Amino acid sequence: MQLLHAPCWSQFSVNSSKSPPIPALLSPEKCLQLSAVNGSFHPTKLKRSMWVSHKPSMLSCGSTKSASVEDFGADIVSCGFVKDLQIDEALGEVSFRLELTTPACPVKDMFEQSAIELVVALPWVKKVNVTMSAQPARPIFSEQLPAGLQKISNIVAVSSCKGGVGKSTVAVNLAYTLAGMGARVGIFDADVYGPSLPTMVSPENRLLEMNPEKRTIIPTEYLGVKLVSFGFAGQGRAIMRGPMVSGVIDQLLTTTEWGELDYLVIDMPPGTGDIQLTLCQVVPLTAAVIVTTPQKLAFIDVAKGVRMFSKLKVPCVAVVENMCHFDADGKRYYPFGRGSGSQVVQQFGIPHLFDLPIRPTLSASGDSGMPEVAADPQGEVAKTFQNLGVCIVQQCAKIRQQVSTAVTYDKSMKAIRVKVPQSDEEFFLHPATVRRNDRSAQSVDEWTGEQKLQYTDIPENVEPEEIRPMGNYAVSITWPDGFSQIAPYDQLQTMERLVDVPQLTPVQA
Repeated sequence: MQLLHAPCWSQFSVNSSKSPPIPALLSPEKCLQLSAVNGSFHPTKLKRSMWVSHKPSMLSCGSTKSASVEDFGADIVSCGFVKDLQIDEALGEVSFRLELTTPACPVKDMFEQSAIELVVALPWVKKVNVTMSAQPARPIFSEQLPAGLQKISNIVAVSSCKGGVGKSTVAVNLAYTLAGMGARVGIFDADVYGPSLPTMVSPENRLLEMNPEKRTIIPTEYLGVKLVSFGFAGQGRAIMRGPMVSGVIDQLLTTTEWGELDYLVIDMPPGTGDIQLTLCQVVPLTAAVIVTTPQKLAFIDVAKGVRMFSKLKVPCVAVVENMCHFDADGKRYYPFGRGSGSQVVQQFGIPHLFDLPIRPTLSASGDSGMPEVAADPQGEVAKTFQNLGVCIVQQCAKIRQQVSTAVTYDKSMKAIRVKVPQSDEEFFLHPATVRRNDRSAQSVDEWTGEQKLQYTDIPENVEPEEIRPMGNYAVSITWPDGFSQIAPYDQLQTMERLVDVPQLTPVQA
């Protein structure tokens, strides 16, 4: 293997080492595995192997309609969705379970139907039994989180950085849309100075309760969604300084018994100060939704929020432009102008834009305590939120898949494979190179910058014992000497790279 210095980004041209789609191996003894060999089915070899040749598009439902396996860059087999495979050779019967990333998957019926059609197409198969399930609600790196957050799969921030643009309306209706799609959902109202959640929903129990034994907070609940807000603490609106507010938010968020949630929607307060930074540092935000209005003034403040999330490595996946238009006399009017949402999308590369109309019912629902999507689930506003919900489900699943597979160790190549999230770039690093480039206090003197870890201290044949993701910005690598190295993606991109990496040999049946 040769080492190649990472070139300057201004001159760098990405050459991905992606391979073409390959067939999947169905083994009666094991779950579905990948193989690089094309083959056909032979009944006499069933107990040894069964080959099912497929393309990713055959197990997807079309990119123009909804999420597909192609969003992950792989098929459902290589994504690990297929579980509990059972084959009855005598009866020609195949049974398996499809474990999706979320119970709110908008294309689960299509996945099921496509999988059945694919297997039934095999000449020897007479019957297919498919059951659907979802992965347990867990973050990718739960052991690093406070106990109250260790069973939450995705945390989505709804932000605007400007007050009065309808951020709380979007947060509440998005949460109830996700709940209507079958997900377990919670809402955290992070605005201590002016909490909106107690007005926008009407739970029977309007006060948070304490668990005296565990010293934890029990959230209140409305229409199946768990709710926590400073307004439910019986304190009303707060008058306190920033550091105290940050402590209150930290306590409310991390000591609440959220239980298993697929999505926790955080209604962020306006601004980009201490409170917002505390939230981004305390919890691993999966993604952010930006809310704006058509005015230029709103765009200026929203741009600050997008830049904040960018610096904190939180991907912004959608923009919601509120109060866009209204229809009257058979025409559509734009009283506040046009283009703010589109400008955010174009300037910052955010992939999805959603428009919300000016509707008296939408405003009234926020005052009545009944979310619009629950009051009128077939209305125009509910349909927009349904599309937003599908977008959030797709993007969160895609981000989790990218993060969980971003940095892996290939024993056969003896190389660390890096595929940076939100990028098509893929490259390989020598493990010793990664270990020698540690920048922690154990390797580099914090005050003088003197290198404490010497080149010869690390053997050339060192191999990582474990690689775990740490949010959207870094991985934690455990080495044989017990040292745990934090390696940010930005740093990995600047290290010497392997060229002439040996290719994997095909798996033989």
